[in-house]
Amino acid sequence: MPNPLNVDIIDRWLTSTIMAAEKFIFRFRRAVLICLGLFTILMAFFANNLHMDAGFEKQMPIGHEYIQTFQKYRSDVLGANRLTVVVKSRHGSIWTKEALSRLYDVTQAVMFLPNVSRLGVQSLWTPNAFVNEITEEGFRAEPLIPGTVTVKALGDDVIAGIQRRTVQGGFLGTLVAHDQTSAMITADITETGADGEKIDYIDYNHLLETQLRAKFENDDYEIQIIGFAKQIGDVADGAQGVLEFCLIALLLTGVAVYWYCQSVRLTLLPIVCSLASLVWQFGTLRLLGYGLDPLAVLVPFLVFAIGVSHGVQQINYIVREISHGKTTEQAARASFSGLLIPGVLALVTAFVSFITLALIPIPMVRELAVTASIGVGFKIITNLVMLPVTASFFNFSEDFATKAMLKREKRARWLRSLARVAEPKNAAAVLGVVAVVFALAVWQSHGRLVGTVEPGAPELRPDARFNLDAVSIAKSYDTGLDWFTVMFEAASGSCDKVAVGVYQDDFVAQMRHVEGVVSVSSYADILRTYNEGYNEGYPKMAVVPIDPGNYAGLSVEIARIPGYMKKDCSMVAAHLFLADHKASTINRVVAAVKAYRDDNPMPGVHIALASGNAGILAAVNEEVEKSELPMMLYVYAAIVALVFLVYQDFRAVIACCLPLTVGTFIGYWFMKELQIGLTVATLPVMVLAVGVGVDYAFYIYNRLQLHLAGGEPIVKALEHSILEVGMATIFTAITLAVGVATWSFSALKFQADMGKLLAFMFMINLVMSMTALPALAVWLEKLFPRKGPVRVPGILNH
Repeated sequence: MPNPLNVDIIDRWLTSTIMAAEKFIFRFRRAVLICLGLFTILMAFFANNLHMDAGFEKQMPIGHEYIQTFQKYRSDVLGANRLTVVVKSRHGSIWTKEALSRLYDVTQAVMFLPNVSRLGVQSLWTPNAFVNEITEEGFRAEPLIPGTVTVKALGDDVIAGIQRRTVQGGFLGTLVAHDQTSAMITADITETGADGEKIDYIDYNHLLETQLRAKFENDDYEIQIIGFAKQIGDVADGAQGVLEFCLIALLLTGVAVYWYCQSVRLTLLPIVCSLASLVWQFGTLRLLGYGLDPLAVLVPFLVFAIGVSHGVQQINYIVREISHGKTTEQAARASFSGLLIPGVLALVTAFVSFITLALIPIPMVRELAVTASIGVGFKIITNLVMLPVTASFFNFSEDFATKAMLKREKRARWLRSLARVAEPKNAAAVLGVVAVVFALAVWQSHGRLVGTVEPGAPELRPDARFNLDAVSIAKSYDTGLDWFTVMFEAASGSCDKVAVGVYQDDFVAQMRHVEGVVSVSSYADILRTYNEGYNEGYPKMAVVPIDPGNYAGLSVEIARIPGYMKKDCSMVAAHLFLADHKASTINRVVAAVKAYRDDNPMPGVHIALASGNAGILAAVNEEVEKSELPMMLYVYAAIVALVFLVYQDFRAVIACCLPLTVGTFIGYWFMKELQIGLTVATLPVMVLAVGVGVDYAFYIYNRLQLHLAGGEPIVKALEHSILEVGMATIFTAITLAVGVATWSFSALKFQADMGKLLAFMFMINLVMSMTALPALAVWLEKLFPRKGPVRVPGILNH
């Protein structure tokens, strides 16, 4: 138990500090507002230069095993940041002069795109696409389209030869579709150009549209484009529509606040103050050198929602004080002093919640944590200082005060019915229901997926052009859109180590049977093909050669093909092409690779994971899953510590935190039912739900402490608390839930998912705060009766 003398000293210090702050701020209120206004103008200037900033490497977990392997061999295997362009004939085969001419033009256009290595571009028209033919002298590598062939020279005989070599070389399903109506162009994109400038993916996406799609697509030919650059660009374009939905949410919030307080000035006040903090946030990000990642663009508007939530509590307090006969300045002063402790406590909790996101070692998520934390930090000033100070300059008539009193009494009628949850019998029933729901939620949330649960780009709708292109390509080609690269590491100079090839060959044979693996392309596969070719095409020789000399000679030949090995044979690769990049598919493949590695160890050879876009996604999913539990424990530990520090009472900790825990698990259940995976986009929503949910609890519990300190019994104290802040809490939650629910109509699927999840979490935390919290408070008081006076921190009982 804390020392009562020390607690009393802390309380007196806290009280005197708040009183001094109130006296100083309201004495110089004009100067305070002028300074805040000038600061807003300054930050607006910097915020105007804020821009979208997407990056492929920003999504890579720092220090993860897979990422270290990817960085080590990124120049030796297929690049994870790949651009795929398909030229598809709408009315027939690709084997016509017009179609191959179109393919040539698009190939040239891809080659001259910025941040594309020309030597790495591959299509039917590039010299690195060749077929090995057996001659009397051995293998002869012949390009699919010889360098002597020009577009003008494409006659029927030439085209027939190209088609024959394509089929003979096994390029159906790789460079040409199975139905032979389209052909593929692939290219690797580098994050940094030759000029040292970092790629702007939004501008790059527009370049792809203007230089490829708009230029070469018509009624006869379709241009399909996929890859990270296209995906993130489409997301960024869709994210620009976020503003429209935020404006709709803002309008709905404004209408609701006006209905609540019947004053245009009090309606605009919380909205303007929250917008001011948004300007400060954007300006600060610009000064820190950050941009807004398209996948995190909603976070500032989620923080804006927190600001509106606290603003409505301030408006509720001010209107209540005015209805009691106080002047506006007196009401504003009372609001400042009365809500400073719970407001700071709630916002500090939200701040801690967001800053814990930095535990996830993904640069994009850490930027998101900084973005959100800055926004929440500014809310302390705009919502707890700017709002009441500005309100103190308003003047309201006696008629407004009378109407406010009547409206308050009218609302109290049905709130009294809700307050009956605090009666012991009702409270016991509520706790029984909550316990059952909690157990069910924990059980049902088990097995929820971390990562993407649908194929295609999960951020976009299924009918988005990118996803339509992705589905079309996936159906027509064997290589798949997603691949997982596994490296076999050996000592340098292992070109004659036959055991390495045999080991990988056995690995590939087993991986082909793993569910979700469409095809495999590996060093061992090419060894088989070349060995058969050097033995006059004899089918029985389609094996890994066991003669070291023959093995070494073939390795030299394979080294000419990019993406399969290092020239010193210290690494050979196997590319597993997957049906999709759903978390279940990737997890299954990763588990199969690790199981093989553990069950079949080979001295001197190490199986290293991983590269390819699926390898990067696997690393991201693993980091999110690994970081989630510690992160949530830190958040709850911070909430528990703050609540106990302020109230010095274990009852407060249980009453405020247990309903929040129940709400969190119900949210996980909701995610599982709606097939919403836990990703870097949805994780902030769950963190925000904790931050906003505990806000409701703080405001209710503060009023409860005040009434208990006044000598009221627990049931009556809870009734008065619900009557005073319950309406504001219910109103805020419903208004914000309706506002974010409009995001469900967004063109971006991840924004729609976040809107649904956030709206649900607003409502479930409201229900928990208005039912479970009072019920817990009653029974904690009965089971553990207080032996001393009730402690009210600060001057809440002023």
